[in-house]
Amino acid sequence: MAAFGVNGQLILKHELGKKTLLKDLQAIFIEEKKNSFIPWFIQSTKIKSDNELYLSLEGVITREAALKLTQKQVWLTETDFKKFAAKSAPASLLGYTVLDNQNSLGTILEVIEQPHQLLCRLEIQSKEVLIPLNEAFLQKIDHRKKQVIVTLPEGLLDIYL
Repeated sequence: MAAFGVNGQLILKHELGKKTLLKDLQAIFIEEKKNSFIPWFIQSTKIKSDNELYLSLEGVITREAALKLTQKQVWLTETDFKKFAAKSAPASLLGYTVLDNQNSLGTILEVIEQPHQLLCRLEIQSKEVLIPLNEAFLQKIDHRKKQVIVTLPEGLLDIYL
């Protein structure tokens, strides 16, 4: 988030994959400290671009108050995220199962966007594993079954495990 103007308005950059006003969303959660998610109630929103919107929050009425919230991570509940995210948005893959040759590798915990590919963070045997989703590895995304089917090169998982 970034501060905008002098009345506490913020610019929220999002990865929802479509323009949105977050209509009927009551609150967002801001990670003010690591693993501490505080709800902030939305007063108003206005679309700025495909992936940005102007946001006014309850109790944030000065630029100084807005500046305290900039550079913080903003979160939605899973239900709200699914309501507002486009199916084509990379973040919509959260919670999908990754399959390699019919073998379940695990659930996608995070999607990391890079210039030429997406990385999906999984946990396998209590270890963090990053699976690239690019043209070479990605076979299919099945939204109905919530599965991402990949063909990984020999030895890729050995790097992590």
